[in-house]
Amino acid sequence: MARYAAAFIDALGLGQIDLLGFSLGGLVAQQLTLDRPKHVRRLVLVGTGPRGGEGMATLTAEAKAIFGKTYAVPDELWLEVFFSPTQTSQAAGQAFLQRLRARKENRDPSINEKVAPAQIAALEEWGAPRNEPCAYLKNIKQPVLIINGSNDVIIYTVNSFILQRNLPNAQLIIYPDSNHGSQYQFPELFVKHVRLFLGELSSSRSRYGNIPDVEGQRRTRASSRG
Repeated sequence: MARYAAAFIDALGLGQIDLLGFSLGGLVAQQLTLDRPKHVRRLVLVGTGPRGGEGMATLTAEAKAIFGKTYAVPDELWLEVFFSPTQTSQAAGQAFLQRLRARKENRDPSINEKVAPAQIAALEEWGAPRNEPCAYLKNIKQPVLIINGSNDVIIYTVNSFILQRNLPNAQLIIYPDSNHGSQYQFPELFVKHVRLFLGELSSSRSRYGNIPDVEGQRRTRASSRG
């Protein structure tokens, strides 16, 4: 999958990129960064984990239970995959479903029966136990932002901590009372955090007044010293 992503990037004629990977996509994003280190400027990993991560050799027990159930309304599956069972989180889940259902035309085609087994096989290969499973992370030198929910039952939250401890230049954000889809529970905050990490908010202080303009402060201090 990383090779396909690289081919897609090449076809678009892109040079250096900022890369975001969610869940299984986070595994692909890590591999692509290893394969194309000069092309990736910054990396965002959401709800994902390292090779040989905790509980990643197969689906977690919670994931098996969730995906093994039948849902009267099919897309309400995502309320259990992405959100915690608390009232607050489930309310955010309902808001997410409204956004998901809002688009009526040009929607992504439905997946077929081959997709889930292929995803599970890819996850099992990545998560298989091995010696020094996190050694490869030292080769990802780019700044990395890791984001997850406080109780991810699909790819356990502890794996985000493992990533942060082993990546040379990584920071970690954990959103409260949230599951695998924390970015869907806190969409506005997620966008602010990612934009700040990517350096897109240095000139937007008036819009996001609670986020410090670090680069602007540095320039001011440099000017005063000069």
